[in-house]
Amino acid sequence: MKILLIEDEKDLLEVTRDYLLKEGYEVTTAMTGIEALNKFKTDTFEFVVMDLMLPDLHGEELCRLFRETSDVPIIMLTAKSSLEDKINGLALGADDYITKPFSLRELIMRIKSISKRVYKQTSNDALAFDHNRIIIDKNAHTVLKDDEEVYLTKIEFDILLVFAENPNRTFTREQLIEITMGYDYIGYDRTIDTHIKNIRKKIEDDLKDPRYVKTVYGVGYKFISKDS
Repeated sequence: MKILLIEDEKDLLEVTRDYLLKEGYEVTTAMTGIEALNKFKTDTFEFVVMDLMLPDLHGEELCRLFRETSDVPIIMLTAKSSLEDKINGLALGADDYITKPFSLRELIMRIKSISKRVYKQTSNDALAFDHNRIIIDKNAHTVLKDDEEVYLTKIEFDILLVFAENPNRTFTREQLIEITMGYDYIGYDRTIDTHIKNIRKKIEDDLKDPRYVKTVYGVGYKFISKDS
């Protein structure tokens, strides 16, 4: 898991970073709000641990900016200990609030607890993509997008499963027909185009620029795998 750690106290930043690294997390650090915002815009993080008292940008404002584009879990670290401060932090979209001084062991436990809830574990029979945005369960024949079930026909599911089990591999229309409908299928190969169109309507955010099912012009289609 990749964590963005934001803290302007150098010693605390280094101690916290080293502890997170020891626990197996990948850590990117920032000591100012602007630095954190720039790194957040150019990279992908699964968790944010942030101080509220930053030298250039209030942590509350930084949290609000994060929430404009992302639902990434956020833990706030702060010396502010009043109930009102905690309520304000949670109202801005933080998932948890830890008062300084804090236990690094407690921080790890809270990260694990929130991660377990947000990033649901998938079974060996499930394929997860794009940080669990897309989950395909082979046994249950179900597809989840952003934790919501997507209803696909049997052929649509079979086609998507072929793609998901062979990410980044290009399939011709004829190959998709043979794999999902059988060699004796009688019909037009362009039938696949209709199924692809329907799949995209159900799992893509932007039909003009599909994120997952890509057209390989003159050849066929392929599924672009996003890191899970």
